[in-house]
Amino acid sequence: MKFIVERDVLAEAVSWTARSLSPRPPVPVLSGLLIKAENGSVSIASFDYETSAKLNIEADVETEGTTLVSGRLLADISKSLPAGKSVEFEIVDSKVHLTCGSSKFNLAAMPVTDYPELPALPAVSGSVDGHEFAKAVSQVTVAASKDDTLPILTGVRMEIEGDKITLLATDRYRLAMREMTWAPASSDISTAVLVKAKTMSEVAKTLGSAGDMNIALSDAHELIGFESGSRRTTSLLVDGEYPKIRALFPENTPIHAVVRTSELIEAVRRVSLVAERNTPVRLAFTQSQLTLDAGTGEDAQATEQIHAQLSGEDITVAFNPAYLLEGLNAFGSEYVRFSFTTPPKPAVLSAQSEPLGEDSKDYRYLLMPVRLPNQ
Repeated sequence: MKFIVERDVLAEAVSWTARSLSPRPPVPVLSGLLIKAENGSVSIASFDYETSAKLNIEADVETEGTTLVSGRLLADISKSLPAGKSVEFEIVDSKVHLTCGSSKFNLAAMPVTDYPELPALPAVSGSVDGHEFAKAVSQVTVAASKDDTLPILTGVRMEIEGDKITLLATDRYRLAMREMTWAPASSDISTAVLVKAKTMSEVAKTLGSAGDMNIALSDAHELIGFESGSRRTTSLLVDGEYPKIRALFPENTPIHAVVRTSELIEAVRRVSLVAERNTPVRLAFTQSQLTLDAGTGEDAQATEQIHAQLSGEDITVAFNPAYLLEGLNAFGSEYVRFSFTTPPKPAVLSAQSEPLGEDSKDYRYLLMPVRLPNQ
């Protein structure tokens, strides 16, 4: 096996596939990258029994063949090679030889025969704008749980109904929901799957910028695949019954408040500096003003006022500042709208382009308040 490839092309390809490698692989061979040279191109793949990643790069293939080499070591070496040069990749006597300019590396090859077969990409179910998908995933995954003892809540639920995709995630303290359109292969498609939030984030970051992205769902509801350009990722679906969280969104919200998003983010950041661990930030909405404060008793205290447009009765609520900031930063809109029922009930945040306009229902972030002593 022997091929020549540009250093930057190899480094990017190896780095992308190595992202999917498990830090603690169940068997040693799964710490390797499977590299195959044939028909004038080179494929590089990784697999850990749950997630696979594979891409193809153009190369000058002199001798076809397949090898398996330590992924993280190859990624580190590829990034360290001199920029702007070609890399000669060759197998000699079960050794991988890399030559780039005056730099030379010899690595031990791993047994290819022990490597499991990569899962095939299921039939494509439809395509979605990659940039829009990446934005939607980033908005929803902020609410996914980081607690691995509750694996169901570490996933993102993807509901597909015709030409609409709905993404949902919750960690029991907040809930994010984003709706978007896509181009399904069949107009009567109706399904729902649960994908690890970590996998969704990786797909969004690495495949979302390459134009349209194909989404492939297996008939057995065991596997999901994402494909864009020459790159593809597959992942096992999370097994289990996701809670029926749509019902948490209130049907009627008599109190609405609209605040400029950037002003609120900065105010929450400043005021929360004095908030001890697990201490909330209080928000008091009146007809034209929002007062934020944190800290109690003899400890440090902070307060700040910013302009707010309120419809309905005055209301005072308290939120976990980290959860509030993560939600606010996910919007990217000029204004954010708070919709309330009563202070102890969850608040719904939505995007708004102007203070007196209508809010957008495409993305909603529901946040559980912290109960205040007098509530």
